[in-house]
Amino acid sequence: MGGGQQSAERHGRVPGNIFLVGLMGAGKTTVGRRLARRLGKTFYDCDEEIERATGVKIPVIFDIEGEAGFRAREAKMLAELVARSDIVLATGGGAVLSADNRKLLAENGVVVYLRAVATDLCARTRHDRNRPLLTTDQPLARLEQLYAERDPLYRSVADLIVDTGAQSLGSLAHRLEQQLIERQSAAAGAG
Repeated sequence: MGGGQQSAERHGRVPGNIFLVGLMGAGKTTVGRRLARRLGKTFYDCDEEIERATGVKIPVIFDIEGEAGFRAREAKMLAELVARSDIVLATGGGAVLSADNRKLLAENGVVVYLRAVATDLCARTRHDRNRPLLTTDQPLARLEQLYAERDPLYRSVADLIVDTGAQSLGSLAHRLEQQLIERQSAAAGAG
């Protein structure tokens, strides 16, 4: 019974949806799961939802339909997910490439950019075979290129920017929760 009380206390401290954006390996899924648990929200991962709906892994979609086919599926899934209430959503790293997606995110929740440098991202993703954009001989160079292309887009849609750095994902989720509560308090005070 005590756990339910704690959940009820946390629930509502940060109302609405929270959307996590950032490059692959920034920690969106892991931090998102922890943040949702801390705030009593439902967690979704856009890529996992696409895989569940199609029955295949993301690299298979890329192989069969190309990046354009995947992005079309991503946009459709994103539109479904942002319409839900009281969620934490980990978006795919390239979701921000579409102006329509950026608009959907900005209009339906608080957008948090989990920013990490390319060397950290490379270290975190080096053994992950589920990242089709990193199937290259030069993954660090590819991550640096993606960062250069996408960082301005992440910044343009973000309500909060959090540097992931070398901290643990647990402490990152805690810090992010505190920043969201402070942001909510400031908004309530201004209203």
